[in-house]
Amino acid sequence: MITAALPYANGLKHIGHLAGAYLPADIYVRYLRAQKRDVVFVCGSDEHGTAIPIQATKEGTTAQGIIDKYHPIIEQNFNDLGISFDIYHRTSSPIHHETASEFFTALNNKGDLITKESEQYYDEQEQSFLADRYIKGTCPNCGFQAAYGDQCESCGKSLSPDELINPVSTLSGNTPIKKLTKHWYLPLDRHEDFLRKWIIEEHGNDWRSTVVGQCKSWIDGGLQPRAVTRDLDWGVALPDDVEGGKGKVLYVWFDAPIGYISATKQWALNTGKDWRPYWEDQDTKLIHFIGKDNIVFHCIIFPVMLQLHGNILPTNVPANEFMNLEGDKMSTSRNWKLEMEDYINDFIKPENGGSQLADTLRYYLTAIAPESKDSEFTWKGFQDANNSELVSIFGNFINRALVLMHKLCNGKVPPLHNDLFDELDQATIGAIQQSKAKIEQLLEDYKFRDAQFEVINLARIGNQYMQKKEPWILAKQLAENPAAQQLINNCLHICLQLTANLAILSNPFLPFTAKKICYLLKVVDKILDWENAGSMKLLSVGYSLRAPELLFRKIEDEEITQQIEKLKAAAVNKEPIVQTTPVPAVKPEIVFDDFAKIDLKVGTIVAAEKVEKADKLLKLQVDLGFETRTIVSGIAMHFAPEAIVGKQVTVVCNLAPRKMRGIESNGMILMAEDANGKLHFVNPEDAINPGSGVS
Repeated sequence: MITAALPYANGLKHIGHLAGAYLPADIYVRYLRAQKRDVVFVCGSDEHGTAIPIQATKEGTTAQGIIDKYHPIIEQNFNDLGISFDIYHRTSSPIHHETASEFFTALNNKGDLITKESEQYYDEQEQSFLADRYIKGTCPNCGFQAAYGDQCESCGKSLSPDELINPVSTLSGNTPIKKLTKHWYLPLDRHEDFLRKWIIEEHGNDWRSTVVGQCKSWIDGGLQPRAVTRDLDWGVALPDDVEGGKGKVLYVWFDAPIGYISATKQWALNTGKDWRPYWEDQDTKLIHFIGKDNIVFHCIIFPVMLQLHGNILPTNVPANEFMNLEGDKMSTSRNWKLEMEDYINDFIKPENGGSQLADTLRYYLTAIAPESKDSEFTWKGFQDANNSELVSIFGNFINRALVLMHKLCNGKVPPLHNDLFDELDQATIGAIQQSKAKIEQLLEDYKFRDAQFEVINLARIGNQYMQKKEPWILAKQLAENPAAQQLINNCLHICLQLTANLAILSNPFLPFTAKKICYLLKVVDKILDWENAGSMKLLSVGYSLRAPELLFRKIEDEEITQQIEKLKAAAVNKEPIVQTTPVPAVKPEIVFDDFAKIDLKVGTIVAAEKVEKADKLLKLQVDLGFETRTIVSGIAMHFAPEAIVGKQVTVVCNLAPRKMRGIESNGMILMAEDANGKLHFVNPEDAINPGSGVS
């Protein structure tokens, strides 16, 4: 059971959303399908919550009008970019309202929910309780003067309306009053022991550290009951037989994840299948693909709901970090974004490149996937990924193999002469077979960026093999040495089998390209089954192949310049954010034992040099007194290598080794960043012996 976070149907979605949840989920699902596993991939529009009526007010329409406008656009955008949901559903559907209502009733009847009265903000002029998004004020964390009651869009901190300074109603502009109201709550505090055991003890080592760390911080901070209902006229209404429930709806955080279940039910009705095994069978693996802003909902709140309701719990929640755009955080409110719709209109129309450039976007977003930390989309990086990798490596290899096959082998798959194999032939065949195992393990571990690298690396190996074999040179020797044809045959046979393997291995990442390769090879899509990867018998000897066609086109500088100018122009036309002097955000509280795990020592840089083909990296030799270590540090844009030899630095000594550009880095240099983005060494005021502890 694979789920991808339900996007709000209150507007167009940008590529940060695509990279965060939907593309990695699709890669994984395509891999599972190729393995012939029983998998269902669900998603759909989140059509409740205050974001919908707020957008309706902005556009002068109704909440229903908003979701009816944006749901089909978002669904089509996903389809155009190759996101292969089994169903893309809607939480406004009758089956969802019924499912969410039944879920609430089941928990309420068992006593798993509690009720309590509390004072909440109320707009006297509008005679309405105010949901969090209908309240604005000054953020207590960063001073941003237009923070919402649930989150500050400037610093990203989660808030409650009571934390806002000088709150006002967005409906009337007046200062709201507090008024008593009754609501239902999920008492999360009852489930701290279960969550601590399940997340930290059972999954602490196999889930991403960001996910476990954020959950641990929430649990350690003490969980509180969370409101399940709210006073709103848009959403899933409470059942009629619930006393005191009139005029109340389910809070969107409660009803939205239930949308995964209702979507599965609708899929089952559409296909004649049974939905229950996917949510009730303990052998089923449930995987949630989300962005890091959804971790708490999918790892703490929804699992409590699932456990109480008798459903299975998530096997993994491979949440991604955020993706920035051209040096700044993507923001809908500031219009600093690249929407899927805009990319599709600019690049995927047939006259601009068609589905080929859908795969280019998929490729680049995967190459810079924010799997362990925030990443950045740049138009220059996008161009380089397409021109230097997809065109010059992947597409170039396949095109050369087909061109030479038509030119030197009469357009047919040539025979193989095993008696003429040399070490390079054997090594290349071995690389094909090894790539399958590498990619498979990386996909199983949700390391999609590294898995895709192995695919492009196999194409790189193919190019190197062809370049060393030089069949075009052998062709010039045929008059004098007819036996050279056998060597040409071996080279191109191996290259064509490698091409067929690239179709299989690239399919999860580049589905449109994989199908195009199948077309050129005149094979059916069934060849894309994962069991075929690694085989050297995918194409039969003597089989005629189609004439070569370019898989990718180059992206010109003018196109990139146009996109950057378009981005800046759109942002300039938006009202700037008014912000007071920011207060630095503080990370979650830790205890002394957490800090004590870090081994900090003073070191002296004794040698420094730039890392080849890496603009930001320096390779340092650091004397720690008891040994000299190699440390790779991303400071090359700030310091010349010769200028820092002899500098004393603070080193994290017990950080696990990490390979960067083929160099094993054994530690990390601590740096401070000033307001202008300039880095400074964190070092002792006076010279001190290398190896001295820092505490």
